[in-house]
Amino acid sequence: MERDLRAKRNKTTARKVVRIAAGKKSIVLGVTGSIAAYKSAELASLLVKQGHDVFVVMTQDATEFISPLTLQTLSKNPVTTSFYDEKESWRPGHIDLADRANLLLIAPATAHIIAELAHGLADHPLAAIALATRAPILLAPAMNGKMWQHPATTENVEKLQTRGVEFIGPEEGMLACGYEGIGRLWKVNDIAFRAEFLLARQDNLIA
Repeated sequence: MERDLRAKRNKTTARKVVRIAAGKKSIVLGVTGSIAAYKSAELASLLVKQGHDVFVVMTQDATEFISPLTLQTLSKNPVTTSFYDEKESWRPGHIDLADRANLLLIAPATAHIIAELAHGLADHPLAAIALATRAPILLAPAMNGKMWQHPATTENVEKLQTRGVEFIGPEEGMLACGYEGIGRLWKVNDIAFRAEFLLARQDNLIA
């Protein structure tokens, strides 16, 4: 009798955790001007295979390393490279993407975009989306090791982390600039996995 009452009391006081099955989410994939930008093609493809809607937003420098057409083909959605791409409706396209996003993932993220985000600058669509969205933000840095370890970059990263922005990487290895050390873009498969984790975590928080 006493055991039954205790079991009933534990059952009624236990916290109920509601889990939502993973479904199609909208991911804004930001691509910036790093030699690692070519890896965004594989990342976009992986995210699409995971069942998500992927909307690529590129900085002008990024288009020097990989073509928007490549990412448009892989993501199966139009690619945004400029505010002047946004002519289809009265509503600014970057605001629509900011509202639609379940996750903003920037990979590769250069020192420049990290600084822009830290200081709230918004003179191109990707930075404007970062400022307007209320979705989780995940940055995958890629740059020269000295740039990554510079006090200015360190301060910008810390500032973003205090606002809830998450980072994955960079890792150590041979860099495009000829140096060997920290600064390489984290493994694409791991970035995609972290993105999936953040989406699932967001579902559980909403539940």
